[in-house]
Amino acid sequence: MSQPAQARAGGSSHTFFRQQRWRSSWVANARLQQGRQQAGAADAPAGEAAQLSRRGAGLLLSSLVLAPWAQQGAHAALTLEDVTPPVAPPQPLSAREATVAAIYERVAPAVANVYDITLRTLPVGGPQAVEQPEGNGTAFVWDTEGHLVTNYHVLGSVLGGAAGKVLPGAKVARVLLLNAEGVQQSFDGYLVGADKARDLAVLKVNAPAALLRPVTLGDSSAVRVGQACLAIGNPFGFERTLTTGVVSALGRGFQSQTGSTIGGGIQTDAAVNPGNSGGPLLDMSGAVIGVNTAIFTNTGASAGLSFAIPSNTVRRIVPQLIRLGAVQRPSLGIQPAADPIARSFKVSEGVMIQTAEPKGPAAVAGLLPTRRGLGGVVAGDVIVSLAGRPVRNLFDLTSILDETDVGDEVEVVALRGVDQQGQPQRVTVRARLEAEAA
Repeated sequence: MSQPAQARAGGSSHTFFRQQRWRSSWVANARLQQGRQQAGAADAPAGEAAQLSRRGAGLLLSSLVLAPWAQQGAHAALTLEDVTPPVAPPQPLSAREATVAAIYERVAPAVANVYDITLRTLPVGGPQAVEQPEGNGTAFVWDTEGHLVTNYHVLGSVLGGAAGKVLPGAKVARVLLLNAEGVQQSFDGYLVGADKARDLAVLKVNAPAALLRPVTLGDSSAVRVGQACLAIGNPFGFERTLTTGVVSALGRGFQSQTGSTIGGGIQTDAAVNPGNSGGPLLDMSGAVIGVNTAIFTNTGASAGLSFAIPSNTVRRIVPQLIRLGAVQRPSLGIQPAADPIARSFKVSEGVMIQTAEPKGPAAVAGLLPTRRGLGGVVAGDVIVSLAGRPVRNLFDLTSILDETDVGDEVEVVALRGVDQQGQPQRVTVRARLEAEAA
């Protein structure tokens, strides 16, 4: 096809309608002329009338033939500048937008993409599909020594694999950090320590100091419901994605993918999806107030309910993992009763003691476990307060214990005889916390 033919074949619908309007204008003018000539021909001789009629027909034919060519000439006279709309000048960011942008630019280089080494990774160039393997997650730089923090379950495939217990120093992950040119650089990630009960793990990479830009840790006890928050992570493998939201609730208990119960969680409506796990939850100063860990969803994608481990819990656990490779968690030496058992004794609030270590802190302090008596099973003491704070459920108990240290002496308030007639007895004792048994 020749170039003029191609141009005509590829013309837009706008050109077609302009040609139609041009033809209509010519036709209207020709008919007007013809009408005038016919009106004037009424008094003219027959020969002159015929001549006028032929002249009108000629004008009409010329309008139909010449209109497209005239329109094409007018169209060809247009330049790219004539048909290009002006570009709106850039508008200044609002104060909040400028703050969010500045936080992202400062913190994003501290956020890493983590892949479990037991899983196949994506080819260079980014995600090729929406679904990602379970072992893809997020970590953030803890210090300039190369330590990074992530969730235990991000590495769950290798840490809980058939090979048995993975010892500190083992290579468990591939870690992608952002270099000065904005390109991801890959490093081997070695296990430093892991705490399955709190779904936290620490990795170490041998990366240049220029690539290790630690985050700032905030005080999660100062977080308030309603304050703005930001999440940075790698949802579905899309690295360093920023989402925003607000803190929806505090002190939430939730169950992590490791199956453990975590108390004191921060609930947010910031979009968190698979791949965000282990990434930082930030306040509007850019400080880390939590580690994004779990979502509540029926579809596997964000439903506006996500939970983060509070930064104060992270602050206590991570240094122990770096120094010892494990966590010495304070304990009362008890096994709480499961909810169905507690409900069978009409216990709706507090933590009922199912069993107690004979020489553990609770037993030494005088607290009683569930036991068999002459009349059947006798309910154990129900802990309702620890260290001066109310204990409504197991989430509260674990959250309070997470804020104490091994060797601390704490006050424990319990109800005794909840399965007996009348009011239960209120018992107050003091217990010295010991390290939780491995």
